[in-house]
Amino acid sequence: MARIAPVPRNEWPPEMRDAVAAMRPPTPRHPDPVRENRPKGIVTLGAFANHVELAHAFFTFNGHILFATTLTPRQREILVLRVAARRKSAYLWAEHLFAARDAGLTDEEIARIAFGPDAPYFEPLETALLRAADELVDDGVVSDETWRALASELDAKQLLDVVFTVGCYQIVGSFFRSLDMEPDPEIPELLQR
Repeated sequence: MARIAPVPRNEWPPEMRDAVAAMRPPTPRHPDPVRENRPKGIVTLGAFANHVELAHAFFTFNGHILFATTLTPRQREILVLRVAARRKSAYLWAEHLFAARDAGLTDEEIARIAFGPDAPYFEPLETALLRAADELVDDGVVSDETWRALASELDAKQLLDVVFTVGCYQIVGSFFRSLDMEPDPEIPELLQR
């Protein structure tokens, strides 16, 4: 059972609607995600409904990572899944498995993300993304060698989005694990489809 019970949707304070709307940036670079046959994040949103001011602030930040990042959806999901693996967050992994597939990652590639930057068959930039995620999780800094590999293909905005994507999802992974949250109940059924 979660340490802080999610607020049922029908009991959300009215301000929660504005908080959820803050997730959509004014000028998104990426389209809305596929919604049909995907997790709805009801447990996550319900947990945030306990602190609407925090939800609004975080959703504004998370909305950039999801919809306005200068990274491709594939690059973003490589980083998110690597953080989920390193933080041992089953909830984060389950929620983003679907987004990773939608971003073009195969189940084999997703499994290799869990293995890490030494996994075979990734392009050099993707290997550098995995390594950057590990370095940020472990030491809070991207090494010079990894930075050079990233900077050989990414511009300044993309480099900043790498750092902030990892940071954002470290927070999310810690949130899920600290609250002892179970993945949304519809996920096992969706995975079977």
